[in-house]
Amino acid sequence: MTGDLGERAAVISIERAADAFQQPVPPSALLAICRRALGAGVAVRQVIELGVGTYNSTYRVELADAEPVILRIAPSASQQSAGAPEAMRNEYATLPFLAPLGRLVPRTLAVDFTHQLLDRDYLVQTLLPGEPATHRLAGYSPSALRHLYRELGSVTRTIHDVTGPAFGPVAGPWHPTWSAALTAQFGQLAESFMAAGLDADPAQRIMAASQRHAAALDEITVPALLHGDLWTLNLLVDSDPARPSITGVLDCDAASWGDPMSDWTINRVLSRAGSEVDAFWQGYGDPSGPGYPSGPGDASERRRIRALLYRARNVLGSRLDIHRRGLDLRDIPPVHWDVTEVLAALG
Repeated sequence: MTGDLGERAAVISIERAADAFQQPVPPSALLAICRRALGAGVAVRQVIELGVGTYNSTYRVELADAEPVILRIAPSASQQSAGAPEAMRNEYATLPFLAPLGRLVPRTLAVDFTHQLLDRDYLVQTLLPGEPATHRLAGYSPSALRHLYRELGSVTRTIHDVTGPAFGPVAGPWHPTWSAALTAQFGQLAESFMAAGLDADPAQRIMAASQRHAAALDEITVPALLHGDLWTLNLLVDSDPARPSITGVLDCDAASWGDPMSDWTINRVLSRAGSEVDAFWQGYGDPSGPGYPSGPGDASERRRIRALLYRARNVLGSRLDIHRRGLDLRDIPPVHWDVTEVLAALG
């Protein structure tokens, strides 16, 4: 759909169903945002909605006399998940802590949480080079895939080596212990399930399990920075088909302080063990980060319990994403959305 956006500019939006989670932004609001963020004298040629991500709405803004920029607009407050309220504000708080990644992180050019122009948060960022890794994976050889995952391991370790003051979302609320932070996350997931009309019992049972196993969780004493959603969808890569290099790390709105082994990236790597993804560990190194517990006794059992709780958190998050995207569970293997097996293993 194309509509006028001033004298020569136009907006190109993706056609969506009326009940779709991602909702379009009026062209007049887009123009007002561009004028506020970039200046009234900047000539906007075109605003194009990009079909990436399932939460924020993302636009590429083409300018007459400057490089394109990216405009990202959060869902309205009424749409935001109870498990991730004001997620864009969490991302904004996280970006300074990603400084060790240097040029891999987009620079924020403007941010607006006032809701004066639109009843949604938004930010404008630089456009990084490259294209989403998901667009190129099918064409990579096994050697190229190993190179990519090895580099992803290095990037992930750089993030995890940043430590913080407490546990929980980067923007807060914070918790003094890892068990308290993780239990709060399960509580928020249960709220999100109920708000979506889904059965919240699995999330509530996992929350109870995290309380029972607080001692195992609280062996984690150093809050490490977790991206929360780092995988191929949120990676940009260059065009080299033989040795692809990562050119961008995107969408850190789920970032938090916690146990590195609970991060979404680690979950994805472990779920693909025995493939080229194993090269990740060559770049990441020893999984034991700062303050990570080790020792005799029942340490292996405590690690097993933590791994089960982390798997449950990621699976519950996937179930919500599946619901938000309107996908049919019959088309998706249960391992991606069903925590029955985890509940049985936790006892």
